[in-house]
Amino acid sequence: MSEMSLEQAPQKIRDTFNKGLGALERGSIDLAIEMFLSCLDMEPNLLDVRKFLRAAEIKKFKASKKGLLSHVLSTIAGFPIYTKTILAIRGGKGDQAVRIGEDLLKKDPLNIKFILAFCRAAILAKRPEVAIQTLEMARDSFPSNVRLLGELGRLYLQLNRIGDARECFELVVNLKPNDGAALKALKDSMALESMAKYGWDEAAGSKEEGSFRKMRKDTKEAGVLEAESKAVRTTRDTEALIEESLAKIEREPDNINYYRSLANFYATLKRYDEAIATLKKAQEVRGAMDPEVDATLTTIKLDQFDDEAAQLDAAGDSTGAEAKRLERSNFYFDNIQDRVHRYPNDLHLRYEFGVALFDNDYFTEAIQQFQLSQRNPRHRSRSLYYMGLCFKAKGQHDLAIQQLANAMSEVLSMDATKKDICYQLGILHEELNKPAEAVEYFKQIYQVDIVYKDVAQKVEQLYAKIRGE
Repeated sequence: MSEMSLEQAPQKIRDTFNKGLGALERGSIDLAIEMFLSCLDMEPNLLDVRKFLRAAEIKKFKASKKGLLSHVLSTIAGFPIYTKTILAIRGGKGDQAVRIGEDLLKKDPLNIKFILAFCRAAILAKRPEVAIQTLEMARDSFPSNVRLLGELGRLYLQLNRIGDARECFELVVNLKPNDGAALKALKDSMALESMAKYGWDEAAGSKEEGSFRKMRKDTKEAGVLEAESKAVRTTRDTEALIEESLAKIEREPDNINYYRSLANFYATLKRYDEAIATLKKAQEVRGAMDPEVDATLTTIKLDQFDDEAAQLDAAGDSTGAEAKRLERSNFYFDNIQDRVHRYPNDLHLRYEFGVALFDNDYFTEAIQQFQLSQRNPRHRSRSLYYMGLCFKAKGQHDLAIQQLANAMSEVLSMDATKKDICYQLGILHEELNKPAEAVEYFKQIYQVDIVYKDVAQKVEQLYAKIRGE
């Protein structure tokens, strides 16, 4: 079923939603929940309303501070409603099961048993987006729950969100390395991602081919690609890829791409010194500096620092680990500075250097880099955003607001960048003692992502200040 936006909803629903939003802002969570449920009773396809409902339920549950025992008690108390939900599912009554499932989550929105039952109901009602939304919000509280991650990954695949699915299955395999089903799901999602990347959509749907290997004419190359999809998990596969890469380099010693691939395979096995030596050899073959080889070299060196710090942590040497992380930070700063000097026209590097300068409190110098990097369309909005942060850090609030306003005009949808921009504009107006202006910026985030940072608290506090409480 197609999702409906609030703008498309009838006026009665919008009025009810606004009452719920007002109740939530005043801290009347029970009333807000009832208003949101009323909206969904009138129109079940309002995904944004359901998100506010779930956020309100989670807020209420967490405020009770009952801990894990509450999940046990809610399972017992909610058993009759749970049974009704399951019976509706078994009877093929998807819409009814979703509505009963909402009553279940009203009792405990973070009960795994209830969440999975609700998701089954949503899938039966042909509302996979509702199930995904519920699982995503639950994942924030249970980031290591294998059942939630596995279900979320399968739903992502159903909606062709292959990259998101792969990330879920990677997390599952990290948590349960010997889970054969999870390994297969990860391999399949990586294969689908590769097909999408290389434009093999027709091959993916071919009944005659029937397997990922047969999608490629060269069966040996297909075998290598299959091994690559498993390389992050299997040492044997990675070693096979290393041998293949060495053979390719022997056949084509001037092909820099083979050196980079070989270095990445070495790095997968944490053979960092061999990886670095391979890339240095590539630079010799090239006879000139190569920005992509340089970037790969930097990434592998940073991975080496991270791995060494992790080993020190595991050995209980927290002081040594902290020193290693400081060494990593110093290396990265010096490295990005050197690469900017070598490739002064690389606006991506300018952006990265600007962020590094900002993180180290070199605000004036960072502004200079962002003024250049904003010429790159990919980094323009974030460059303007960071310039605003730099001016804010320098106490130049008027310039900060101007830059952030410029950044805001460049971003059409309320994505992560626009949320960051609105939040900082709200903070700036709050610091300038302009609560009415500040709350308008926070409300823009609040209306689409109530759990973003402390925006809900900001809205409530500013409303109280405006009312003179």
